[in-house]
Amino acid sequence: MQKTTFDPWAWGKNTNSVQAVEVKHSEGTLYCSGQVAIDANGVPSAADMRSQLIQTIANLEQLIGESGYECKNIVRLNVYTTNTNEFFTSCMDVYVPFLMKHGIQQATTLLEVKGLFATLTVELEATVVK
Repeated sequence: MQKTTFDPWAWGKNTNSVQAVEVKHSEGTLYCSGQVAIDANGVPSAADMRSQLIQTIANLEQLIGESGYECKNIVRLNVYTTNTNEFFTSCMDVYVPFLMKHGIQQATTLLEVKGLFATLTVELEATVVK
């Protein structure tokens, strides 16, 4: 797989993402459903957003790994949250290290939504290539 990222504007270096990702010669593509802070028994978390993000990332990492893919090959990562301000003030110290840990350079969309399932406050939707 050959992956090339594009970020034509200087301000893009501060976004924890890139503006576009091109993939050539891939062996497969994994389209992940949105992952949230639901435990192994299917119970949604009622914890704060930061704690939910920690569980959401763990769930995403598990899904990608068990599917035979690697987090470093995430090419698109959409973030849905019920409060973008809270995401930026209480979650970036979790989100950015996750990206850095795996060397992820992805196209991203961050959306504030009116609500998510049950008591959930953050959801990650990924596309991964091999």
